[in-house]
Amino acid sequence: MAEQKKMVNDITAMDEDFAKWYTDVVKKAELAEYTSVKGCMVIRPYGYAIWENIQKTMDQMFKDTSHENVCMPMFIPESLLNKEKDHVEGFAPEVAWVTHGGEEKLEERLCVRPTSETLFCEHYKAIVHSYRDLPKLYNQWVSVVRWEKTTRPFLRTREFLWQEGHTIHATAEEAQEETIKMLNVYADFCENVLAIPVIKGVKTEKERFAGAEDTYTIEALMHDGKALQSGTSHYFGDGFAKA
Repeated sequence: MAEQKKMVNDITAMDEDFAKWYTDVVKKAELAEYTSVKGCMVIRPYGYAIWENIQKTMDQMFKDTSHENVCMPMFIPESLLNKEKDHVEGFAPEVAWVTHGGEEKLEERLCVRPTSETLFCEHYKAIVHSYRDLPKLYNQWVSVVRWEKTTRPFLRTREFLWQEGHTIHATAEEAQEETIKMLNVYADFCENVLAIPVIKGVKTEKERFAGAEDTYTIEALMHDGKALQSGTSHYFGDGFAKA
């Protein structure tokens, strides 16, 4: 019997090598291209169009839940990052540092944001003066940098586009309610917009986000049987506020 002709050339069969199949599809579909910096990619027009549609839909969902968009700086002073010990220890291996401005060595190292908890808390400290100013429900669409050792396009890269919301409330109960509400927003988006089933759950103590009291997650099951963390919502208590 003649060998069956492949429908698509240059794409590894999924059952032959799942990881290779994934990267082949990303490149063949012209979603992204590798660059000279390991772990960084060019998001091509088709890939960025997907992101624009995700952003457009989710941004409206956030506005419908009374969130406002802001934009925090890319750089975090080392002294500010160090105020939250558990947080900085959780990210230390992945942090990229700026040590020079031109030829001049900086007096203090600047972290290229891996996430923005410390910046949001610093800002809230400056603008919140009493319970009458609460709640504050802020969201931002930015890119972040985490110096990952093992990378794969879109799934794990050193620089990536993302969304993060940070809210501050008068009571723990309000904050916990917001945490669960936003987890449900993520799940609703994945299941009813992207048509990706997800499982909602709580991270173990070892898996939870650095500095969080509780981390809630949605996980999608991939074809190779592995779970892909697809969104998280964290309850921080008052740890960052005290720091």
